[in-house]
Amino acid sequence: MALIRPPDAPESLRRPGHGRAVALLALVALAALVPLLGPSVAAHGTAQTLSPDSGMVALLRTLLFAALCVQVGELFAAFLARRSPGAPADRPVSWAPYAAVVGFGAAAAAGELAPHGHGSRSGVLALLEAIAFAVAGLCALTRRPDRQAWPLAAVILAEALRAHPPTERTALIGSGLTVVHLTCSALWAGGLLNVLRLLRRWNGSGAGTALLGLYARVAAVLFAAVTATGLCSSLRRLPSQSVLDGLTATAYGRVLLAKVLLVGAVAVLALWARTRLRRAPDPLAACSPARGEIAALAVVVAVSGLLTALPLPLPGAG
Repeated sequence: MALIRPPDAPESLRRPGHGRAVALLALVALAALVPLLGPSVAAHGTAQTLSPDSGMVALLRTLLFAALCVQVGELFAAFLARRSPGAPADRPVSWAPYAAVVGFGAAAAAGELAPHGHGSRSGVLALLEAIAFAVAGLCALTRRPDRQAWPLAAVILAEALRAHPPTERTALIGSGLTVVHLTCSALWAGGLLNVLRLLRRWNGSGAGTALLGLYARVAAVLFAAVTATGLCSSLRRLPSQSVLDGLTATAYGRVLLAKVLLVGAVAVLALWARTRLRRAPDPLAACSPARGEIAALAVVVAVSGLLTALPLPLPGAG
């Protein structure tokens, strides 16, 4: 689908602006249902006992991940735009300050729901994440929004430490894998979202083709890194003696399997978009499957938030 709309196109053929808003609201509602209802659905038929607030924790972590993706992706897209020949100076309205508010609220609330609240290790790390989001939001309002990179890096580091407590075997390795996985995931999903926003803002400018091609090349590396670190992290957490049972008989394994299938679907959409980018007469036709890719990635983010709220197949597995 080309981004250039013929000026003489009939009004009935033009997509109304409210149609995109309705689609966005529907996507947000769907993504919110995944973490809210996911714990009980995933644990059905297993002997696992879930925390009563697991659904709310999953939703808060989904909001935190989504906010992180938006802010990191905006910085990444701006970086790519500066390296695209002939890129217009025009930029869409920044979503980073709003994302920072969402991230701050989600992190602070998640800390309250942690065992023993903000006095626990998880609570302290959640408080650090909330402060980092607040600092990132303030940086986004300055003339140097790229300074957000430092507090956002602190959010990623705190989240990696939270996911791997010291009692876990080889916790440092697990935290390192999570840092790489989170960073690459945020660059991939958030970058695509903000690249598409830039293309829409530029309204079919020739620089859009260069930007999309540049993103596609980097995204291939990001996808490889996300896949490799995700696989390593999953193998560390699942019982080595019965990986198949861990994937089908536990809530964590079932959601992990669903995430793998979703990432596979995203990979197919990404490959479709890259193929159209290379072969289509209008390279910007790749935007059509890319929009499907970003919708699927939104669900992946929700499933990732759900995954963090579920008990591991083996307590303290490492």
